[in-house]
Amino acid sequence: MRSSDLAIVLRNLGLLSLVVAFMAAGSLPVAIFFGESFAFWPLVLTVLTALALWAGLYWPFRGAGETQLWHGLLVAGFGWLLVATLGALPLFLISHKLGGGLLYPYADFTSAFFESVSGFTGTGLTMALRPDLLPKTLQWWRSFTEWIGGMGVIVLMITILTGPGLSAATLYFAEARTEKIHPSVRSTVRTMWWIFGLYTVLSALAFASTGMPPWEALNHAMTGVATGGFSLWPDSLGRYRSVAVEVVAILSMVVGAVSFVVHYRLFQEGPKILWRDVQTRWFLYLLLCGIGILGLVLWPGLRPSSAFRVSAFQFVSAMTCTGFQTVDLSKFSEAGKFLLTMAMIVGGAAGSTAGGIKVMRLLLLVQGVTWQIKRLLAPPDAVITSRLGGERYSPEEVFRRMSQAAALFFLWLVFLFLGTFLLAQFYPAGKFTLADFLFEVASAQSNVGLSVGITHPEMPTLAKLLLSFHMWLGRLEIIPVLVLLRTILRRR
Repeated sequence: MRSSDLAIVLRNLGLLSLVVAFMAAGSLPVAIFFGESFAFWPLVLTVLTALALWAGLYWPFRGAGETQLWHGLLVAGFGWLLVATLGALPLFLISHKLGGGLLYPYADFTSAFFESVSGFTGTGLTMALRPDLLPKTLQWWRSFTEWIGGMGVIVLMITILTGPGLSAATLYFAEARTEKIHPSVRSTVRTMWWIFGLYTVLSALAFASTGMPPWEALNHAMTGVATGGFSLWPDSLGRYRSVAVEVVAILSMVVGAVSFVVHYRLFQEGPKILWRDVQTRWFLYLLLCGIGILGLVLWPGLRPSSAFRVSAFQFVSAMTCTGFQTVDLSKFSEAGKFLLTMAMIVGGAAGSTAGGIKVMRLLLLVQGVTWQIKRLLAPPDAVITSRLGGERYSPEEVFRRMSQAAALFFLWLVFLFLGTFLLAQFYPAGKFTLADFLFEVASAQSNVGLSVGITHPEMPTLAKLLLSFHMWLGRLEIIPVLVLLRTILRRR
């Protein structure tokens, strides 16, 4: 890598460090309010560490050149690891002060890093066996990382920071976002934050209206709308055994998994946009079909009402990539686990806080296959166009869109199956099934957070790092990670 390119990357990494400094400083009032003096200095140390990185990386290179796409992809790849490492500091330092052990597992830095990656990527897999017994500051920090991570740390950086050489559009695209509400990227992300904040407040009020205590309502609203899934209870939302809580959670998860562009148009055009937007329409179709099929799978072991109640909550949680649970998924049949795995792989809408390959890419793949069949059956000189969502595309455009979707889908499956094979090597035969390993890796790579019991603070260190890699890979949608690895290996 040329020194001029390195300077551009380091400058942007310095600005990302500043985001964590703001987060830690903004969390100090929580420690003060709850009288957790032991958490004060770890947060201060996190602020100082992040500021030191900002000073060391940004100031010397603040005059570097304009950020290009290649730089942005490197910043996204390196940046999420840097932010996760800094975000692990409060978890590690506070847990270390409290004595560690299974109650405070983050005293092991690998576990703290895993939790931080899980939070910032909006995954929700957790090392905490008893999150209800964690200090309020740690409960807040876990939820805060998911709330910020749901939108994206680079999106936050674009929103609050400006400077010479920073290309908002380039960095926005590098974080696997392409949707635009306004012509300006900065105007787009500010509108997105406004929508995101509004839904978080409404979700918190709705949870509180069910009788949920205010602190729990706030935390579950933050992680629900962000489709993150961290909960304050070991049994997640199953703790409440409340239909009202589950309904509010389902609505929050669905809201988070719908594109911000659709939400913006919803305020302008009304509910009809939910039907007119092809991705949202098919997202809702797939949800309803999946709930029905999973309900039939669960029916033999449960009463019909219970089967479809569990099915509705768990399928929505899986497909929106949230990760809230109301039941022990390790007791699901292999067919039930497979259906949830497929839902996690598909994920929510492009332009939302959800993970997975996205519904739009699935539609493009189906459209591409249909187009190819029509081409084979048509005369050689026929021009076969294709229609999606009311728009007609030329053969060249169809081929381009289909190729992009197919390439990402192929890479997604390659990493999914490779991760499943590697994860199985860390456990003795018979402890978990192949479906369990596939489920856990799909949950990590799709940034979901549902678990069949493999994720645990005493799992092998390499297994923690493997799942951390898949969470990072899935959040960045693979391409920035491949660019980063190519740069390291080829030393461009």
